[in-house]
Amino acid sequence: MEIRLDPNDKAPPYEQIKASIIELIAIQSLPSGFRLPPIRQLAGDLGVAPNTVARAYRELESEGFVRSRGRRGTTVTEMAVGSARPTPSATIEQAIKDARRQGLDGPAILALVSRSLARY
Repeated sequence: MEIRLDPNDKAPPYEQIKASIIELIAIQSLPSGFRLPPIRQLAGDLGVAPNTVARAYRELESEGFVRSRGRRGTTVTEMAVGSARPTPSATIEQAIKDARRQGLDGPAILALVSRSLARY
């Protein structure tokens, strides 16, 4: 699970964590039943206070994306996988990753995007 926090983003870290997890669910990187890292572990990995991660997890749980079971951890719910919709940036990032895997370089990807934009 890869989450990056942007120090220049005006959104607080807990919102960035929450949004990242929702995007990962939406692009199916986190399947139903996936166990999220423990709060303290993720906080240490991201360099934030445990309360920051705990708040993100609480909000995700209140919105039905995850279920917390105390010592058994926090897992992605089935409902979350079906209801999360990728943001435009997540969709674009996934398309770029796919294009890179197919061997395209930056200029080739930009050319494809430019041609696609011209059609719409």
